[in-house]
Amino acid sequence: MKTSKKMAVNVTINSITLKTSAGPTLFECAEKLGVRVPTSCVKQGKCRECLVEVTEGADVLSPRSEEELHLQENFRLSCRAQIVSPNGTLNCHTLRRGTMRIEESSTCIHQESSWQPDPAVTRGEGNQILLDGTEIDLSTGPIYGLAVDLGTTTVVIRLVDLENGQIVATQSFENPQRFAGSDVMSRIHFDSENPGRLLRRTLIGYMNHAIEDFPCPPDSIYETVIVGNPTMRDIFFGLNVYSIGQRPYRSITELEFRKGSRVGTQIELTGRKSRLSIHRQGRVYGLPLIGSHVGADAASCLLAVDFLEETGLVAIMDIGTNTELIVGNTHRALAASCPAGPAFEGGGVTCGMPGLDGAIESVQLGDNSYPRVQVIGGKTPEGICGSGLVELLGELLRTEQMNSAGRLTNHQPRFPIVEEKSIFLSENDISELAQAKGANVSGLQIIFKRYGMEFRELDRFYLAGGFARHLDLISAKRIGLIPDLPKGKIIQLGNAAIEGATRALLSISRRHRLEKFVAGIEHVELETDPEFFDFFVDGCQFIPIRSPKCLS
Repeated sequence: MKTSKKMAVNVTINSITLKTSAGPTLFECAEKLGVRVPTSCVKQGKCRECLVEVTEGADVLSPRSEEELHLQENFRLSCRAQIVSPNGTLNCHTLRRGTMRIEESSTCIHQESSWQPDPAVTRGEGNQILLDGTEIDLSTGPIYGLAVDLGTTTVVIRLVDLENGQIVATQSFENPQRFAGSDVMSRIHFDSENPGRLLRRTLIGYMNHAIEDFPCPPDSIYETVIVGNPTMRDIFFGLNVYSIGQRPYRSITELEFRKGSRVGTQIELTGRKSRLSIHRQGRVYGLPLIGSHVGADAASCLLAVDFLEETGLVAIMDIGTNTELIVGNTHRALAASCPAGPAFEGGGVTCGMPGLDGAIESVQLGDNSYPRVQVIGGKTPEGICGSGLVELLGELLRTEQMNSAGRLTNHQPRFPIVEEKSIFLSENDISELAQAKGANVSGLQIIFKRYGMEFRELDRFYLAGGFARHLDLISAKRIGLIPDLPKGKIIQLGNAAIEGATRALLSISRRHRLEKFVAGIEHVELETDPEFFDFFVDGCQFIPIRSPKCLS
């Protein structure tokens, strides 16, 4: 008598695998694997937080439930996605699959000579806790604040001791709003078409889980400073973002400021109204916007580099899904935003991924056919992140395995990076990266032309953003991502937005100065420049950037 073959489904969540039969949900599988999935409703399908992204084997799962109809592409709610096939393979990951690499400062911000802390939250007489001089609590415990960078791809939260300026801890995770698309326009459309503020609710759920992991009682957090592009900031504060997606691409706060009905584009809520897990009478403050898609994250970068005190000529380039550019000094400043898309953060690239453990961050091509790779965390490679993509493109150019038009010279549609793991770069991927680069280059060319100066006249060129700290500068200059400046003029900051948010948290006077300064920054609309398309096409070529012809 023949025995029937036992059927099983191989389920891999965050690179951990178990065998199971049909029946359990992905949430239940995660529990067995010890993988934490964010949830507030404990598997009831109500909180919409238990997101997973299915990368393989979606056909072994049940159809989308009513609670999942808002999700796009390969996203599912793990508590609703049930394994229904008797056999097969499924691979997925949560949006908190690991800590993303963020550059940290081990020192107190106010130890710098030019900085004296003057936080809005202080200790009064006895056990009084004061916000702007008004009592909001009675406590002898510590006084904490949060600095938050709401990136389109990544969210970073710092816990700061407001009495000594010390950074106590940091949490970082992928922005869970990715289920609505990887760029701001997709999220604006989703937020406008779907009632119930799902993007806000999901984000705040994830933020509260992160706050719960901090080594402090949540009600000892008395102030939070939020930075982010206008879309990310305004979604958090519950504002309608429809106007940001339509010409002239302005936040409601900017429109009201221009009409004279508000004093600035900064915004605030009480802790209770924000729904963050902080003290109910505390404050959640959003830094002001500079203009159009140049948001509070760019304003935050100004604090990070002491731009308000700057008398030389400097440029800040915060590379991300929406790259921000600021050029000038304390006397005159121009700003622009470049709709680069998520390619340099791993989005839209076949084997791309954020800067998590397992991401290839460096690629070098030698004489043999096998690339030498460096992987974050020393783990088995799972994909390639932005810094790895930039270096790989530079190496392909250097070894003449790719031409300046982005075509591979091996007469194959892809270049193998780690063949045994099926990690590769295709010509379609190169095209995505070329277009992202083209948007950034057109921004650089136009803003320098408008300012009336050439690249060589800069005193300093600050590179900010999630992967900028780890960019190989030679490769970045070779492919034309950044100007070909002497190494001594280029300063790689890493995440300048979170640094600026921390400074704003620790100094109410600097915060007020920034509010006044950003109102005078000249915003440049790139698409209205007659040479925009020419600069973009030129920028899509993998060649060094030429300095623009200046307009005085």
